[in-house]
Amino acid sequence: HVQLVESGGGAVQAGGSLTLSCEASVYTFRPYCMGWFRQVPGMEREGVASISRSGITEYTDSVKARFTISQDNAKNTVYLQMNSLKPEDTAMYYCAVLRCGSWALVTDWGQGTQVTVS
Repeated sequence: HVQLVESGGGAVQAGGSLTLSCEASVYTFRPYCMGWFRQVPGMEREGVASISRSGITEYTDSVKARFTISQDNAKNTVYLQMNSLKPEDTAMYYCAVLRCGSWALVTDWGQGTQVTVS
């Protein structure tokens, strides 16, 4: 299993920005991607963004044009730059290893980092 360690969550006002980081213990090979999910209490965990080793990205509609996923392959680290944050972005954010192209096929989860937008 891959160990994933997130950082960068916190509280921010609406319209502000945050950057989340996720360091993986090992390099993730195709057909697996790195991704970010989020979950609000009482709701299902939803996929937010994913990125393949070659840099192909995918976003859920609600964050397109506001969030950017990127990676530093040399550091096995994935980032989620979140701009123009809205209160509805408030959630626990989880880093994950998933099968590219499928939010449902997750193999590893991080411990989560809280993002609160007021």
